[in-house]
Amino acid sequence: MTVSTQGLELNTGSRALRAGVELLSSMRFAISLLTVICIASIIGTVLKQHEPLNNYINQFGPFWAEVFARASLYNVYSAWWFLAILGFLVTSTSLCIARNTPKIFADLKSYKENIREQSLKAFGHRAQAVLEESPENAARRLGNLLATGGWKVKLQQREGSGAGGWMLAAKAGSANKVGYIAAHSAIVLVCLGGLLDGDLVVRAQMLINGKTPYKGGGMIADVAKEHRLTERNPTFRGNLLVAEGTQSDTAILSQSDGILLQELPFAVELKKFVVEYYSTGMPKLFASDIVIHDKETGEKIATRVEVNHPASYKGIEIYQSSFDDGGSTVRFKAVPMHAPAKSFELQGTIGGSSQLTRGTDAAGEQLVVEYTGLRVINVENFAGDRMSGTDVRKVDLRETLNASLGAANKVDGKKDLRNVGPSVSYKLRDAAGQAREFNNYMLPVDMGEGTPVFLLGMRESPAEPFRYLRVPADAQGSMDDFMRLRYALLDPVMREKAVKRYVSQAVDPKNVQLSQQLDASALRALSLFAGVDRPGATAPAAGLQTIADFIEANVPENERNKAGEVLIRILNGTLFELAQLSRESAGLPPLPGDQKTQKFMTQAVLALSDAPLYPAPVTLQLTDFTQLQASVFQVARAPGKTVVYLGCALLILGVFAMLYVRERRLWIWFSVAADEKPGDAPRAHATMALSTNRKTMDGDREFEQLKARLLGVTD
Repeated sequence: MTVSTQGLELNTGSRALRAGVELLSSMRFAISLLTVICIASIIGTVLKQHEPLNNYINQFGPFWAEVFARASLYNVYSAWWFLAILGFLVTSTSLCIARNTPKIFADLKSYKENIREQSLKAFGHRAQAVLEESPENAARRLGNLLATGGWKVKLQQREGSGAGGWMLAAKAGSANKVGYIAAHSAIVLVCLGGLLDGDLVVRAQMLINGKTPYKGGGMIADVAKEHRLTERNPTFRGNLLVAEGTQSDTAILSQSDGILLQELPFAVELKKFVVEYYSTGMPKLFASDIVIHDKETGEKIATRVEVNHPASYKGIEIYQSSFDDGGSTVRFKAVPMHAPAKSFELQGTIGGSSQLTRGTDAAGEQLVVEYTGLRVINVENFAGDRMSGTDVRKVDLRETLNASLGAANKVDGKKDLRNVGPSVSYKLRDAAGQAREFNNYMLPVDMGEGTPVFLLGMRESPAEPFRYLRVPADAQGSMDDFMRLRYALLDPVMREKAVKRYVSQAVDPKNVQLSQQLDASALRALSLFAGVDRPGATAPAAGLQTIADFIEANVPENERNKAGEVLIRILNGTLFELAQLSRESAGLPPLPGDQKTQKFMTQAVLALSDAPLYPAPVTLQLTDFTQLQASVFQVARAPGKTVVYLGCALLILGVFAMLYVRERRLWIWFSVAADEKPGDAPRAHATMALSTNRKTMDGDREFEQLKARLLGVTD
């Protein structure tokens, strides 16, 4: 029996109806639908689902973000077209099974013993022999021999002078056909389980019971009933955020145009969120010690939820999905970046915001600080220069590719994992609603550049990586020395004093002309570096790039290298004197002229060069925090899970049956030998043929064994 790819053919009805039923029930249509579902699943895997719309706009732009939203690519698995394809696939595959199953069972019962003896000569595997016994005795003997070898045998006696004899029909490997039914039934079961556990039931409730997604903000307790699903909801999958010391009984179901609230028959209380680490600082365990409070009985069940080890209560599974901040308290030292001013204290809560009343932007506009995240542990790889905050100017593309590509057995052993301490992220939002995101490390980080640095990161959008300003730490582990130098650089009086002191030490005061020339050059270099000596400039600029532009515009090409070396030497000398003056103004002793100070000044020059590009009027340096953690649980009532498990088991059995079980049919026709004479001992002429569903070397080998065992033919 050969499985047909054609569908059901109706004898009545219109031509369009007959064609539609044939297409829907055909195997080719089911395979096409399965291909479309695979492609859609790839899209749903590659493209992050249920993200805020602004994230997609930043990633794809307004036009394509809108196009993808209309195509429901941001919620593929709950899109109407995806559910419709699943429904058609279930229907089509079910019709395929219904059409072919009767034929398969009929074929399983049939031995095809009525095959003509002349047809056996057309088989690829065939053999003939003469046996020294009667046809009946030979048929019965070989039938018993095949039965002991696992074959199912049927004998048929045929009467007639010209066609009389015995037909032995045997078969084995019938499970191959059962594998077809099992595999296709598995597809139906898996799709049904997906429909049961998907958004189909939720959408039906929204349609029948008038439930609508909630699009606003505020407290969960204030959300109206039309946005809530009852505890009797047969299937759902949502997220539950619980902070330490609190409890929650309402899950959030994300929808494409808002959220739905799912009431739970119990409340989950988080006693403690546990994180365990390896010796390298990498996490090895995330777990939550919880207490389940039953609303009906008041019973309290203490349990632990770990990754891949969920808790179950009243048919609802509680999974450890992720973790978040539960409202940690953070304290900052707000340091003005672009104007000499005193720093001030700032306090907030992760997830909250506060008005930045001091340290407005350049236009005098008030800013709002939104505290977005606190990470207590940051493990970075310091092998080479592969930290996440790596300066893009030092990226070696060839080395990066060589480290990532190559043979599968190549091991990149360059690992130096270190915990660099806490970091905090926040956003500064202006009155127009525009915001920049910042990420600052609490402690100075030793990047292997001679002196520890404070990493002050920023980015314009979530689609971009953070770019870091590296501020050198002083002997006290603070940014005070650098900020005093930064403020002194912005003060024209301090710049003139630093230049005078540098000139007096570098040139003999008696050489008035040389002193005046060096004074002018040093003041010009320092002013260019500070960004205040750029007549006719249309945009603010400062730092080393400004000096490079000045040299390129005013010095002949063959003298630029020498002029650059001279200006950089003068700049370094005046900046060192400026640093000494800034410390004297603060009543501090001067910096020692040792190698440690030299490394500090080298990093300070680079940071001063990049500091004017820092886009915020202040930077927030984390000084203290009180951590409060929260667990994100995924709660799910999934009645389709058992159906899916059954489908997976059938799929495994079906695939193995179709791939590894060979269906074989064997026929042996026994007739009286043509040269037998009256009075001679009875002899039978045997014609044997073997048929398999796949032509393989195993089939060839088995036929040779059967030929030798049954007929005694070895050639």
